[in-house]
Amino acid sequence: MSGTEADQLAYLQSSVVNAPVRTALRGLGIMPRRIRRESIQHRPGAGVTGIYRVEVSGASTGGPARQVGVEHLFLGVTTEAVQDRSTVTVVDSEVGSLHIWRHPADPELPGFHLAADPAAVVQQWGRGRGLLSLETISYRPLRRAVILAIFDDGERVFLKALRRGAAARLDDRHRMLAEAGLPVPMPVDRPHCDVLALPDGGGEPLAEAFLADGAAQLSPGLFVELLDGLPEQVLTLAQRPSWSDQLDSYTDAAVSALPECAERIQALSGRIAAELPLTETGPLVPTHGDFYEANILMQDGAVSSLLDVDSLGPGRRIDDLACFLGHLAVLPAVDARYIHAPAAFSRFAADFAQRTDPHGLRLRSAAVALSLVAGARDTSRSTWRQEAEHRLSCAEALLGTVSRGPALPQWPADTRPRGR
Repeated sequence: MSGTEADQLAYLQSSVVNAPVRTALRGLGIMPRRIRRESIQHRPGAGVTGIYRVEVSGASTGGPARQVGVEHLFLGVTTEAVQDRSTVTVVDSEVGSLHIWRHPADPELPGFHLAADPAAVVQQWGRGRGLLSLETISYRPLRRAVILAIFDDGERVFLKALRRGAAARLDDRHRMLAEAGLPVPMPVDRPHCDVLALPDGGGEPLAEAFLADGAAQLSPGLFVELLDGLPEQVLTLAQRPSWSDQLDSYTDAAVSALPECAERIQALSGRIAAELPLTETGPLVPTHGDFYEANILMQDGAVSSLLDVDSLGPGRRIDDLACFLGHLAVLPAVDARYIHAPAAFSRFAADFAQRTDPHGLRLRSAAVALSLVAGARDTSRSTWRQEAEHRLSCAEALLGTVSRGPALPQWPADTRPRGR
């Protein structure tokens, strides 16, 4: 028996999932005391994945009987199909087969367990140094993980655990851009077990400048010049779908997160889909593919490092600019302290609109903002629904379908491209 993704999402968010989780734990010889959901990730068309914290007694983990107290372990549970089942337990449920693994043995990230193991990190990347700390920076189950290792000489190394074959491709991209003079971190070494080690790029995320004063001292042209520096060799890479190309999937994810706002979401998505074919996309050029403030580090008014080049490839400049604007538009919905973001948005949007089709830029920026709605879902926080709806309001504001407000982006009145 299997269910729709909506059924799967509801199932993994409910306590009913505890039954198959307990079944999997019994197979591992573990008797849980308590199971608590930590996070849920829904990828429309692929499935739903949950991470669960399991509380166990010390003796139940297989250690010496003298161990006492409480220990915690984490389990991943997914409705997605996985290639390698060697680390998973498959349990039937009313919404279909569930693949369950014990963290960090993610079945799609073969090197994650190494990057999360202090002894393995010292052996593989320590170069004779001691390890001061190991911290998980981000983890997208079945997709990728980033772990920060700090060694006793002060060096900070980011270990990116990726899907099979992805680390080699990312390594090639970093070296390609470095050879072209782009400010990207040069890999510490060749990938090991699909883990790529990258040094700290230096500087602070551009987001800090938006937080401080709306990046008032930074010219939008600085970031366009950064894109201009991408080498022609990027055009030989595989082309990935843009944010607007995946509009249907992001719409479904937003509706799943905010079913009470389904009508608004569908109306926004429908308008974007209807008007996009009437806009100009521009020529195929080298693109970053995930170009926004978190992936740009700044130091002394200059770009010190360009991060997350996983999506590098041929595309349209308008989509890189829309990615930048869409993320900038929702910053106040991410953190209320971004009081200068709306003014920064107007300034950057006015510049970017002079470089491409202005209405197409608005539509694509709204598509990016809509793609970020579902990302607000964090059931451990009571305010996540308000934050998700605020992101939706930001997306609507980009197309002028909601009233203007101090925490909403305002598109500049004059967005005519040069030469028209």
